[in-house]
Amino acid sequence: MPEFELGLLAILFGVALVAGCIDAIAGGGGLITIPTLLWAGLPPAMALGTNKLQSSAGSFSASLHFIRAKAVDFRQFWPAFLAALLGGAAGAALVQLVNPGFLRGVIPWLLIGIAVYMVLAKRVGEVERHRRMGVWAFAGLIGFGVGLYDGFFGPGTGTFFALGCVALLGMTLPVATAHSKVLNFASNLASLILFLIGGKILWVPGLTMAAGQFIGAQIGARMVLKNGPGFIRAVLITVALAMAARLLLWP
Repeated sequence: MPEFELGLLAILFGVALVAGCIDAIAGGGGLITIPTLLWAGLPPAMALGTNKLQSSAGSFSASLHFIRAKAVDFRQFWPAFLAALLGGAAGAALVQLVNPGFLRGVIPWLLIGIAVYMVLAKRVGEVERHRRMGVWAFAGLIGFGVGLYDGFFGPGTGTFFALGCVALLGMTLPVATAHSKVLNFASNLASLILFLIGGKILWVPGLTMAAGQFIGAQIGARMVLKNGPGFIRAVLITVALAMAARLLLWP
């Protein structure tokens, strides 16, 4: 295992802070933090487990801010939270049995599709629309389904959650982003527990990055509520295309 000197820990903290801010707005922070952990010398399994520790801190921080700001009605949304928790646990268990590599060829095109949709449907997420699905049906389809994907593979989870909230629950983009972070925290937490049981976490870099994620997510969450749907749309399109390029060009 690598030794984590103060300079390296400072780099990890800074990377996590930036990733936490981006993740709170549009998702995709893991495509910054996982390569950084690998660059720092962590074995792949340890990098994934340590990444779940720090990303859980970021999604918790953003969720806490959104709930305190009353952007999330948790009393109505708890079925989706529970479903995402169960989905994340199932995905983290499944990934130990099946190689998730086949998803690398599919996910980039889904992300590109989301970006194109956001560009063409220019007013999507600007005003509340008719709800197409009840909370329990949404919990089963999006909460569990995307949570399963997060535990199994991961990139773009926040983006998929947010799009589901916009398309199926009729939310505006800021409200959808707030709810997506609550769901993302649930799936992260479930995966983190399984990584903890498996002993796949390095605590020094993980807690250092968790501090950066917590601060960065607070900054990003405030930007979501302050800047509105146009800002979120621009960041989401940029992040979705960047994630797609990362997965296509650097497998």
